[in-house]
Amino acid sequence: MRLYKLFLQQCIRSKEVWISLVLITVLGIIGIIIGNKHLERQQDAIAEVKTYQEQHFDRQVSLHNDDLGLLLYYANFAYINNLNPLAVLSIGQSDVHPTVKRITIKTFEAQKYDTDLVNPMNLQSGNLDLSFVIIYLFPLLVIVLTFNVVSEETETGTWRLVAIQSKSKLRFIISKLLVRMMLLYVVLIFLFFIAKLVLNSSLDIHFFWMFGLSVLYIFFWFTISFFVISFKKPSGFNALLLLSVWLVLIILLPAGINAYVTSKYPIPEALSTAIAQRDGYHVKWDTDKRATIEKFYQHYPQFKKYGYPTVGFNWLWYYAMQQMGDDDSKKQRDAFNEKIKLREHTSSQIASVIPNMHLQLTFNQLAGTSMSQQMEYLNATNAFHEKLRLFFYPKIFESQHADTINWNQFIPEYYKTKTTLEPIKGIAPLILASIIMIIISIPMTKRL
Repeated sequence: MRLYKLFLQQCIRSKEVWISLVLITVLGIIGIIIGNKHLERQQDAIAEVKTYQEQHFDRQVSLHNDDLGLLLYYANFAYINNLNPLAVLSIGQSDVHPTVKRITIKTFEAQKYDTDLVNPMNLQSGNLDLSFVIIYLFPLLVIVLTFNVVSEETETGTWRLVAIQSKSKLRFIISKLLVRMMLLYVVLIFLFFIAKLVLNSSLDIHFFWMFGLSVLYIFFWFTISFFVISFKKPSGFNALLLLSVWLVLIILLPAGINAYVTSKYPIPEALSTAIAQRDGYHVKWDTDKRATIEKFYQHYPQFKKYGYPTVGFNWLWYYAMQQMGDDDSKKQRDAFNEKIKLREHTSSQIASVIPNMHLQLTFNQLAGTSMSQQMEYLNATNAFHEKLRLFFYPKIFESQHADTINWNQFIPEYYKTKTTLEPIKGIAPLILASIIMIIISIPMTKRL
């Protein structure tokens, strides 16, 4: 115990160590604050939508009471992706995709990917959150604290004294690493404690899993440092090699894998879907009305009783055109969704052998901000949109007045993101990577 106390005193007396610890703590707190501000903005938008929707319907009914089809051309219905509070720690896809969709009963594909107006420079840089600090910056602090654990003793001429007095040189090195690891764990615990205060919600299993995975991730980086310092090379060599490993794992590999997945699963369907949707709707202005209505009845045979009004403008024909925009783009839409799923699946498989990528994807999954969960929300929005159509189409085709509908029933609806917890899948890549590094390092311990 006395030995550990001496190692701790030796470690924290360095100004560089204190500066690094304070800096990582400040950045972690800033990340939590930025994440919380992001969540607050989303919650403020949700609160505004609640008030706006009620006033919006009242205004539309007063303006278009006699023409329900025209009213529903303008009327918006809110469908809200209620963010998990853990999105504060891992913002993920919620950084670029809105959590509130305000949709009409017109063609859905034209509205599906509408997003908020945001400065593109802000989107490019992204928001700083705690997951970024843990995944990108904590490894740098591990490098700062460990690169000279052995070389410092050699360069100051104390290694021979250590070799004589210590019962085990390997135990001596591991003890120094453990002290430094405990320092980082103290910082990590402090940041998660701050996060808990900011979240202001009861602790759930996902929060503890985020913390546990972070602990394993830091331990993995200590195993990398142990492998490098076991070469007994000068401090400069250790620092350069560790920074190179950091650069490859954190920057180059994710960028390369992203390029590979993008090239393997290109999505020209993103453009072709938009074109098919536009053509599916706009060319119907020059198409025989009866042909358009017949296609509409193929999709909704229950509405055949409304006949084939083809003289002049009518709302049945107009909303049939809108429906064709979605129907004619279905093939491209399904292909696009399949490519996104393949990209997500491939990325997840590759990430299972790259700890930092695995941790990022797992954090997003636990926080409900992953790409797959965003796609599930869009699919649920599609179902919500279809429900609105089925409710209003008969009333439009029967030329009902707007005041015959109880508009108070249309309050903003919420979608609850599904988060699945897979313990073995979550921790296995981190534990296996650490074990592999330890096994590789065992032959090198003879050098110590």
